Amino acid sequence: MNFGRILRAATMVGAVAATAAWVPQTAAAQSLEEVYEGETLTIMIGHPPGGSYDLYAQLAAEFMGEHIAGNPNVIVQHMPGGGGRKGAAFFLNNTDPDGLTVGIFPDSLGHIQHLRPDAASWDAADFRYIGRFSTANAAFAVRADKVSSAEEMRETEVIVACTGRNARSAQQAAALKNAAGLNLRLICGYDGSQATVLAALRGEADMLSQNWASFVSDPADLGDGTLKVVVQTGLERDPDLQDVPLMQDLAEDPADKAVLRYLGASAPIGRSMMVHPDTDEAVIEGLRAAFQAMITDEDFLAAAEQRSAIINPASGEDMEAVMAEIMGASDELLADVKAAIDTSDAEEAN
Repeated sequence: MNFGRILRAATMVGAVAATAAWVPQTAAAQSLEEVYEGETLTIMIGHPPGGSYDLYAQLAAEFMGEHIAGNPNVIVQHMPGGGGRKGAAFFLNNTDPDGLTVGIFPDSLGHIQHLRPDAASWDAADFRYIGRFSTANAAFAVRADKVSSAEEMRETEVIVACTGRNARSAQQAAALKNAAGLNLRLICGYDGSQATVLAALRGEADMLSQNWASFVSDPADLGDGTLKVVVQTGLERDPDLQDVPLMQDLAEDPADKAVLRYLGASAPIGRSMMVHPDTDEAVIEGLRAAFQAMITDEDFLAAAEQRSAIINPASGEDMEAVMAEIMGASDELLADVKAAIDTSDAEEAN
């Protein structure tokens, strides 16, 4: 982890932090103090302890309270299930919009609403974001003894380990097969992302994908050179992966490029904190100011460095703009995407 990178990224939001901190102090700060003094702020995540969601939630639980007027106690609540959907649905439909519960949920909620509407009990167009800890470019890691580049996967069959057929890792791999012409064979049904890592390290499969931040926090997942990252998702290359192509870089046809770009469009949302859409605007602005103060706090950055947590921050307003672009996808594009992510020919893991 490059601490200088963390500091540079934090400096980028310094101006945002200064602006956000200018919330009118006579009314907003007083009302925030009334909201939070003597109270507990709950950070809800849709995943179990461990992993990147918990990593950022625990960091915020340790540092964010001191930057909120009223200095509330801050705790983390885990509500795993459905790849984060269970917690997100509960948060959006069953918590009060009082500012006392915030969440860190998958950046894919907008995509789920478009592509699996029966699994989405929310309207992503209404989401309100507080701020981003880091982007979440997914990284496809392949056995280095099988291929050395994405281009080689056009001719050489590569077995991809996936969890479920509806998992993002499976759908993105299917899109690389159908829209970018890679020779991929999907094996789905592995019990969790760590099982896909072990399958690749054992040679049972050739490739897997997971959030790049997960590889950073646990470099052993790359097996000391056994696995090499050859493709990434997102709209921009991760600073750590400047030589690794984005999915859309592998396609030539504009329609295929649009499909692959859409599938990576939520990566800029990454690991972001959100608040209930009906929360009072003054409370949202106060939480945004507190988040930006925390994300530039030297003690927070030192703790993030110690825990190998990538910090690549952005404002809540920026995240809402990203989500608005995702939700504005045309019907034609969505039809192309649905065809590209077809995993019906995926095999079942033993």
